[in-house]
Amino acid sequence: MSTILDTIAEATKERVRKAKLLVPAESLREQAFALAAGESFAEGDILPFEAALRKEGISLICECKKASPSKGIIAEDFPYLQIAKEYEKAGASAISVLTEPQWFLGDLSYLSEIAKEVSIPCLRKDFTVDEYMIYEAKIAGASAVLLICSILSQEELNRYHALCDELHLSALVEAHDESEVDMALAAGARIIGVNNRDLKNFHVDPSNCLRLRKRIPDGVIFVAESGVHTREDVAVLEKENVNAILIGEAIMKSCEKSTFVKNLLGQL
Repeated sequence: MSTILDTIAEATKERVRKAKLLVPAESLREQAFALAAGESFAEGDILPFEAALRKEGISLICECKKASPSKGIIAEDFPYLQIAKEYEKAGASAISVLTEPQWFLGDLSYLSEIAKEVSIPCLRKDFTVDEYMIYEAKIAGASAVLLICSILSQEELNRYHALCDELHLSALVEAHDESEVDMALAAGARIIGVNNRDLKNFHVDPSNCLRLRKRIPDGVIFVAESGVHTREDVAVLEKENVNAILIGEAIMKSCEKSTFVKNLLGQL
């Protein structure tokens, strides 16, 4: 039986197929690699997204998200540029921008605009099912892309992760269970996010990331995703040596996003 994740992944493949009719993959690839060639990164340099998450103390990746399959419309009013700037000013380490258009009402243009207006790194959050999407992310100004283990084979994950390295992009590799964590490690992931939400049924178990923390070596950046709502939640994760938290729904529902971010960081 297919899940909503399967449905989204298939719809994303169709979205990419249509995009390739407008801009051929080879053309996009050339643009992406031209951008990378013009950058000053040397082999072994820490990329901006990874550097932001390795700083002292817990880091927040704050999300610009208008809707989700489980909650529907989260933010009727969605001034994404203003929201992103507010996150940066409040102390977020990075910004996650939803670009999936059908279920999350995102758009690649949101990422392009936000990346130009903030100085902290941006993550393209989408259901990466094709190299084409990694080229798009690079051209749009992303510093990182999301690679979800449950919709990729090991070969695809390895290939996409290697492509990210070639393009000076970080890869946030998302896992939900033990086998997916092992898959991420086998691909050489330097950043692993454990999603407390099961994307197959959208059930949230806040303890999932804590259960899997011990499987991930200390040198790998560990990101907790979903199910974080309060300063108390953050404190629990800090004690378990979690490096960063990706927070979306809770912060998008907040009327005072700057205050919310500062409170999570223990600054209020």
